[in-house]
Formats: sequence, C-alpha cells, structure tokens
Amino acid sequence: MDDIDQQLLALLRENARATTSDLARKLGLSRTTVQSRIDRLQRSGVVIGYTVRTSADYRAGLVRALVMITATPKLTPGIESALRKLSHVRTLHSVNGIYDFIAGVEAGSVEELDGVVDRIGALDGVERTATSILMTTRIDR
Repeated sequence: MDDIDQQLLALLRENARATTSDLARKLGLSRTTVQSRIDRLQRSGVVIGYTVRTSADYRAGLVRALVMITATPKLTPGIESALRKLSHVRTLHSVNGIYDFIAGVEAGSVEELDGVVDRIGALDGVERTATSILMTTRIDR
C-alpha cells in the first residue's frame, strides 16, 4: 500500500460508486492504472466489498444506540450468530474490557429500541447489557 492507494481508498470511502474515470482524474492517473489498483486491492483483501451509506436525513428518523454486551465466554459464538439475525443490529464489535461486544443498533422509535435491547438481553449467554443512545454524529468517514 502506497500513498496513491491510500488516496484511492479515501475517494472510494467518500463515494464507492465513483467511476474509474472520475477517480483517475482526481488522482492524476490513467483509468487503466486506477482499475488495476482497485483490482489489486480487492484481490489482496484490502477492499472486501462496497456498501450503501444512508443520508443524515434518513438516519434522522431513527433512534441509534450502542449496546454494550457482557457475555458468558463459551457462549459468545452463539450470541454473535443470534445478533447477525437481528436486522436492527447494524454493526458488531468484539472488544476488551468489561464488555465483550458492542452492537450498533438502529430502531424506528425508543419503544422499538427498547424491544430490541430486551431481545438482545434475553439471548442465551448474555449476562447483561448497557445501552447508550447516540445523540449526534460529529465525524462519519
């Protein structure tokens, strides 16, 4: 990975649907060079996929929260599997410290969020949860 790869990744983070020609123009490279770099980044596993990012207007109608989860160690694979099936769970991170997982959750209302947190807390192996509702996103890269 060199500086050009880093710049290319930054451009793709801003707009993964940008055309190769647009990326090439912004980087001052040929289209084929940019396509070769993208292909190499994908083959090497640096770029593993592309996703949809929703607008702030869309997210404004959602209640977003971080749910910190303490789990029984031997049951964490089952908890992860169950959390993958909950569409409200948008991200899941394993962490060190007093919690084992932090789940990013989105719901249409506080009441809906309450139900989601109850479902997470009821999963086999979940010992306890702590929830923080997200107020404002200050940086979103």
